[in-house]
Amino acid sequence: MTPKEKAQELFDKMHWAMPHPSTTNAETYIISKQCALIAVDEIMSALTYLPYGLDYLNKIDYWQEVKKEIELF
Repeated sequence: MTPKEKAQELFDKMHWAMPHPSTTNAETYIISKQCALIAVDEIMSALTYLPYGLDYLNKIDYWQEVKKEIELF
């Protein structure tokens, strides 16, 4: 899955997890984006427990790209 596809998937999951009727579409959009960014930060934080090496660097690069894509929403 490309970083752009993963970013969209995370955003969509966060967006549909908030069906509260009192929030506006704009509020839901902002909250969904923030939740997706928090999820990526948590994933990247968990990656620090992997041994440093090419696999680690590839995963960090991937999730940094996902985060950039989410920020563009």
